[in-house]
Amino acid sequence: MSYKIIHAPVSPSAPNHIIYPAIVYSQAVTDPAETFKNNGWQGIWENGVFDYHHFHPNAHEVLGVKSGDAELMIGGENGQKLKVQTGDVILLPAGYGHKLLSRSDDFKVVGAYPEDKKIELLTSYDNLTAIQSRINQVMIPPTDPVEGKSGPMFKEWAGIYHCSTV
Repeated sequence: MSYKIIHAPVSPSAPNHIIYPAIVYSQAVTDPAETFKNNGWQGIWENGVFDYHHFHPNAHEVLGVKSGDAELMIGGENGQKLKVQTGDVILLPAGYGHKLLSRSDDFKVVGAYPEDKKIELLTSYDNLTAIQSRINQVMIPPTDPVEGKSGPMFKEWAGIYHCSTV
């Protein structure tokens, strides 16, 4: 399985994560919901991606393309455009902005989180230091959403220490 990472600087609508990159797994799954469930990810849902910049300060999120294709903006206004298709997976660290730019009529994603908790959705922030402090408290998940106990998440995130700015 191939993957790439995306680093995005702070954007007005998304602080992103100051340490962890987003990870894009190419053609990684045939059934995103089943894969995420088997790897311990929870709160599984199926829908699309909002067409406005937003982020989650209290959780990492995984998006698996169930059908169709789309172009997303990852990392807010200062981020990168990303074309995705059926089978692709995007692992977004807490704080990473994402937005739908365009999509095919059959575009559907499956999303999940490492924990079953109330996920906060924000479209802006007032204080960069305060929001980064919250984001940095979100721990590395115990499993990679695609490969379980191994996988790119451990290579790209686990070698990087957890920091707290509290």
